[in-house]
Amino acid sequence: MEQAELFERIKNMIISSTKEPKYTALSTVKLADLFDTDPREIERVIGELVEKGKLKKSKLEEPPHAEIYSLP
Repeated sequence: MEQAELFERIKNMIISSTKEPKYTALSTVKLADLFDTDPREIERVIGELVEKGKLKKSKLEEPPHAEIYSLP
């Protein structure tokens, strides 16, 4: 799994978001399908991106309380 390629895809999803502030909820299953890999691999790479500070992970306060990702 190419970390830079996944980051660019997620970054574009966040930038194109119509929500304010800009964020997106990610489906690891859909991303795994796009990249033809295992969802656990996607989760691992996303975790690395969060650890490196390239993505910010938080949770929505109101329902559906989904985990969301934004750019720092």
